[in-house]
Amino acid sequence: MSSLLTRIKSNLQTLSEAEKKMGVYVLENPELIPDMTTKDLAKKAGTSESSVIRFCKSIGIGSFKSFKLGLAKELATSDKNITDLDFLQKKSEPYDIFHKVAHVNKSAIEEIATSLDRKEFEQAVETINNANRLILYGVGGSATAAVDAYYKFTKLGYPCTAHQDFHFLLSSIPYLTKHDVVIAISMSGKTKDVLELSRFTQKEGATVIAITNLDKSPLYKEADIRLCTPVVEHDYRIGSIPSRMTQLTIIDALYLSVLNRKGEDVLPQYHEARNEVVRLRR
Repeated sequence: MSSLLTRIKSNLQTLSEAEKKMGVYVLENPELIPDMTTKDLAKKAGTSESSVIRFCKSIGIGSFKSFKLGLAKELATSDKNITDLDFLQKKSEPYDIFHKVAHVNKSAIEEIATSLDRKEFEQAVETINNANRLILYGVGGSATAAVDAYYKFTKLGYPCTAHQDFHFLLSSIPYLTKHDVVIAISMSGKTKDVLELSRFTQKEGATVIAITNLDKSPLYKEADIRLCTPVVEHDYRIGSIPSRMTQLTIIDALYLSVLNRKGEDVLPQYHEARNEVVRLRR
């Protein structure tokens, strides 16, 4: 538990009844607080706005704004994750869950800067920019990022393949050359199909770019270029939520970086496709 939440818990019994209500609500719903006003918190905790201010002062914080900033900073580095199965032990209002999801996804995206190596990312952009063909592969939640990359790089004119059939992709690997790229996406980096596809790719001389966690990831160790996502979820979870957001963010950054390299060369094709879309809407 973070230090600020620990302070609230340890002082809970010394607070007034109104402040105690506030403290209990904050301890049970810390992810919601940074997006609240004093009015919001007072209503949720069943107290008054003045009680919110007194609560902050009672735990040694000068203002509600400072309290929110401090709590947001601690939550960004905490291990709390709404995709863990513990989430099911407590019932929440749908709109409160929305705020929790927004907070978790925002924090996950901000953490990418600490896990992504600049040189590796720039090498990935250069490699994709010079590639003849791209194969994108991920399973489970990572398949979403693979399909998103397929859509984006197809718009740049790359011959792309993104398929869920592992054996179908295996049949295409022998046709790859050193100028082709496989982008392998796996949160854990331990998925057998992804690893086998990557190893076969390297055997044929093509480049493997991995989007994976650094933590105990075989894919990270074996790939030619490693784009590391932060560890924001456990393997055993309800669903891929913040981890998927980190993968999609890296895909977006790769796409825009390659587009920037190509410059205005692709604009005629973009405009032609756009004009056709507009025509078909009429």
